[in-house]
Amino acid sequence: MSPAISSSAAEVVIVGGGFCGLAAAYELARQGVAVTVLEADEQVGGLAGSFMVRGAPLEKFYHHWFTNDRAVVELIRDLGLDDRVMVRPTRTGVYYGNRFFKLSSPLDLLRFKPLSLGARLRLGWLAVRARGVRDWRALEGMTAAAWLRDLGGEEVYRVVWEPLLRGKFGDAAADVSAVWMWNKLKLRGGSRGKGGAEHLAYYRGGFAALAEALSEAIRALGGQVHTARAVTGLAVSDGRVTGVWVGDLLIPAKAVILTTALPIITDLLAPHASAGYLAELRRVRYLANLCIVLELDRSLSSTYWLNVNDPGFPFVAVIEHTNFEPPATYGGRHIVYLSKYLPASDELYRMPDAELIDFTLVHLRRMFPAFARDWIQAAHVWRAAYSQPIVERHYSRMIPARSTPIAGVSIATMAQIYPEDRGTNYAIREGRQIARHLLAERASTR
Repeated sequence: MSPAISSSAAEVVIVGGGFCGLAAAYELARQGVAVTVLEADEQVGGLAGSFMVRGAPLEKFYHHWFTNDRAVVELIRDLGLDDRVMVRPTRTGVYYGNRFFKLSSPLDLLRFKPLSLGARLRLGWLAVRARGVRDWRALEGMTAAAWLRDLGGEEVYRVVWEPLLRGKFGDAAADVSAVWMWNKLKLRGGSRGKGGAEHLAYYRGGFAALAEALSEAIRALGGQVHTARAVTGLAVSDGRVTGVWVGDLLIPAKAVILTTALPIITDLLAPHASAGYLAELRRVRYLANLCIVLELDRSLSSTYWLNVNDPGFPFVAVIEHTNFEPPATYGGRHIVYLSKYLPASDELYRMPDAELIDFTLVHLRRMFPAFARDWIQAAHVWRAAYSQPIVERHYSRMIPARSTPIAGVSIATMAQIYPEDRGTNYAIREGRQIARHLLAERASTR
C-alpha cells in the first residue's frame, strides 16, 4: 500500500497510473503543478505492469518499442536514462500449414512457398504501397479486408491477412478499419534496418523499471503517486469537479484527468453526465486479452515473433521473449508468451487457470511435437478486460473529445490514439499532450 495521501488539495488528480497518466503527471509536475496519481493496481505501469521471474521484472503482457517510436525516446532522454535503452534485431516468422516460415527479410518473403511467386511479389509490393499512403483519411471508409484485397489480391489476403485479422479480432474482424492495418504496416516497415531485418527496442530492467523511474521523477518534483487506490467516484458541484472519491476518502482537486479505459470512465461520469453523452462513450467496443506466460528450461525456436496463420490454433501469436532479451536476465529461463484477443465474455477468457494451461499444452504440442510438460518450470495467466479498442470504419467520428460535460474533467485514454494504435509510446504522447493542454488553459485564465 502506498503512503497516506497528503491532505493538501491537489491542483490535478490523475486517475490511472499507466504510462499515459504518469507522463501527464510528469509534464505537469515539471511546471510546478501539484499533481496526484491514483492507480487501482498494486503497481504502476497499467498494461505494462510486471511480475518477478527469478529476481527480474517481466511484463505480464509482451512489450517492446519500435525504433521509430519517438515519444518514449524523448521521455527517456528527459529522464537522463538513454543508456538503459537497448536496440536489437529480431526474427519474425509465420506458422502456416503445419510449417514454420521465416519472414524477417525480403529474401525470406521470396522463399515463402505458401504463396505463388506472383503473390509473393504482390505481398512485397503491398507493403511498399501501404507505406506510401500519406493521408490516412482516404482509408477511413474502407475495411482492412477490402483494402488488403485491393492491394494484394485474394491469394495474399486468404493466406496472410485473413487468418491474422480473425485471430486478432475474431467476429469483429470484418469491422476493422483499413486505417488500423495501414498504421501497423507503416510502423513495422519504419523499424527495419538496411538489410530489411526488424530492429526493436527494450528498456534494461523492463518497462516496470521505466514506470518506477518516472514515478520517482514525479515525486522528486513534488507530485504524489499512489497505488492500490481505486477511484470510486467524482465529487461534482454546480457542474464542476471538486475532487475524487477513493472509497470514503474525498481527495479535493481543481481538475481531474481520467486515463483508464472508456467503460471505466463511463461509470465514473454516469452520475453526472447525460444519457446521450454516455451512449457516445459506449460506442467504442473493446476486446480483452488473455496472455499465458511460460517459463521454460529450453527454447521453443529461434524466432522472436511467430504469427500463427492457422485458424485451429487458439492464439494469434507465439512470442519467445528470450529471443529478444537474453535468458540470462531471467536466471536462464526461456520466456514464451501466448496471446489471444477475445471478448471478456468468451469461455476461454473465463476458463480456470489450470484448465487453460492444459488446453494450451495440447495445441503447443501440435505446433512443437517435441514439447513436453516437464519443460515448463512455471506458468502464469494474465487477463486484461479492456486491452484493444476495435478501430472501426470512420473511427475518427467515434473518438471522445478531451473535454467532458463536467468542467475540470478531461479524458486521455487509449481509445483516443488514432490513426496510430494503442501502445506505450502513444500513451506517453497522449499524456504529455493532455498535460500541455491543461497548462495552456491554466495560463489563459490567469
